[in-house]
Amino acid sequence: MATVKLIAHTPQPEKVVAAAAKLCYSAADVDTLMDKLDSEAAGKFTDMLAEIGHESPTEHASFTFAIEGVSRSLLAQITRHRIASFSVQSQRYVKELSFAYVVPPEIEAIPEAKEIFLASMEEAQKRYTQLSAILKEKHMDTLLKQRGLTVDMADPKMLRGIQKQAEKMAIEDARFVLPNACDTKMIVTMNARSLKNFFAHRCCNRAQWEIRELATEMLRLVKEAAPNLFKYAGPKCVFGECPEGKMSCGRMGEVRAFFKTMVKENHGDSLSLGRIE
Repeated sequence: MATVKLIAHTPQPEKVVAAAAKLCYSAADVDTLMDKLDSEAAGKFTDMLAEIGHESPTEHASFTFAIEGVSRSLLAQITRHRIASFSVQSQRYVKELSFAYVVPPEIEAIPEAKEIFLASMEEAQKRYTQLSAILKEKHMDTLLKQRGLTVDMADPKMLRGIQKQAEKMAIEDARFVLPNACDTKMIVTMNARSLKNFFAHRCCNRAQWEIRELATEMLRLVKEAAPNLFKYAGPKCVFGECPEGKMSCGRMGEVRAFFKTMVKENHGDSLSLGRIE
């Protein structure tokens, strides 16, 4: 199950954005501008910026998320948003022992489909383990020969180092057999402007279900941290017409209602997401 936490953000993000915007048109120094901006004033000014679409000052506020339990398929999508920073668990350095994976809801709902899917995951794990072992043996042999050694000749410390290097080389290639469903974790940082663009595309009902649910949860978290800054964030149809034309989901009223309320439900540290089909 995917989890996302907002682990850090620019302190007083709305105040920073408001000060940056005011600086463009003021002869006052930064300290004076900051002193005149209390939370209420900063919120109102940020709200005005969002309403008129003055977006460049919002780039001064950044938000960092810890994301776990998402698929490599999602990873391929989220990294297309280029004005962002990503740190992702590496399959080159982390061996996938009994790897976790994401089961699409449509597959989960059909017993026959789920059985096939789970069998595929088990097979992928089996082949990954076999490939890792075969490749490790080959690389061990090569590395020892390069040093003019055999296993018996190498001292324990050197042998452990060679084994570690051989395994790293092995899983680097063995990972090619792993499926898109294989889960991963990452830390992602985006500025507010990039987040708004991300939400406009990925909160859309036509976005793939997994990244749509992730984007919706991220939006909920930043709305709590900076409500005025993200007052007009969400899929494009929430604050205007649907841009999808003939490809529209046809449920603009429902989508608008969902994103304009986004009611928080307490479930420990997590938030209830809900699905818009």
